[in-house]
Amino acid sequence: MAIIEVSGLTKGYSGRTVLDGVSFSVEEGEIFGILGPNGAGKTTAVECMEGLRKPDGGTIRVLGLDPAGQSRELHERIGVQLQHTHLPENIKVWEALDLYASFYAEPKDWRGLLDDWGLAELRNARFGKLSGGQKQRLFIALALVGGPEVAFLDELTTGLDPQARRATWELIKKVRASGVTVILVSHFMDEVEELCDRVAVVDRGGVVALDTPAGLIDGVDADHQMRFTLMDGETRDPAALLGDLPGVTGVVRDGKRVTVTGRGDFATAVTSVLARELIPVADLRIDKRTLDDAFVALTGRSFHL
Repeated sequence: MAIIEVSGLTKGYSGRTVLDGVSFSVEEGEIFGILGPNGAGKTTAVECMEGLRKPDGGTIRVLGLDPAGQSRELHERIGVQLQHTHLPENIKVWEALDLYASFYAEPKDWRGLLDDWGLAELRNARFGKLSGGQKQRLFIALALVGGPEVAFLDELTTGLDPQARRATWELIKKVRASGVTVILVSHFMDEVEELCDRVAVVDRGGVVALDTPAGLIDGVDADHQMRFTLMDGETRDPAALLGDLPGVTGVVRDGKRVTVTGRGDFATAVTSVLARELIPVADLRIDKRTLDDAFVALTGRSFHL
C-alpha cells in the first residue's frame, strides 16, 4: 500500500526551477531511497513532503494527508532528521530527548530509546562531546521519539568515517525492522545499494529512473570488463578465440594480461571457452557494474559532476 504519493511536484527559487514534475510513490514498510548528486533537488522534494516547504505545483499525500495544509497533524505521525541538524553544545543527551518528546502529544518513552540506540551510557554526555557516530545515533533517536510511522533521514552518513557509516547503516535497517517506513536521502551509491528496496534517481530536478538498485544496474546497456592473466607458456591468441563470442566487443592483450570488454552476459561465454580450450588463467576478475554506471547511462554524465 502506498503511504506516500507525489505527483507532478514543482518548485523553484528566484526564477530557477529546482523540481520539475517529480512523481513517485512509497510503499509501506520499505526503505525508499532518493539518490542524486548535490543540487539535484533531493532535499527540496523531501522538505515539501515533510511540510517544511510549500510546493509551487503538483500534489503530495503522506499518510493520506496534505503536508501543506495539514502539517500539524502530519508532524505527529512522521519523524525527521534534517540534512543540517545541530543542537546546543552543552545540552545533554537525555535533555535533548526529553525536549523533543515534549513536542508530541503521545511521545515514546525516551528512556527506552536510550537503550534501543546505545545511548544509555551517554545519557549525561553533552552534545558537543559526542563523536560523529554518536551524534547520528542521537539524531535517529530524536527522529523516532514521536513514535512515527514514516522517518525521513536526509544525508545521515555525510562526514562519517567508513566504520561509523556502516554502523549507521545497521541502525537504519533496525528502524525499518521496528515497523517504520524509511525515506533515505543520499548521494552515496554504496549506501543506497546496501539499504534501499527501491530508489528514485533524481537529476536536474526530475526523476530519471525508479526501480530497485539491482534493477537499475541490470538495466545498464554499457560495456564492462573482464580481466585475467595467462599462465607462462600460453601462446594462443585470445582475440582469435574470444573476439567473436556473443556480447564481446573487444579483446586486448598486454603481455600476460588480457582485458575482454563486452555487454550482457559475455563473461559466461568467455569462461566457457577458456575451460573448453584448457587455457589456465589467474587473477580472473569481472568488473562489477554499479549504480554509478547506471547514472551515467541514464543521464550521459558522471554522478560526481
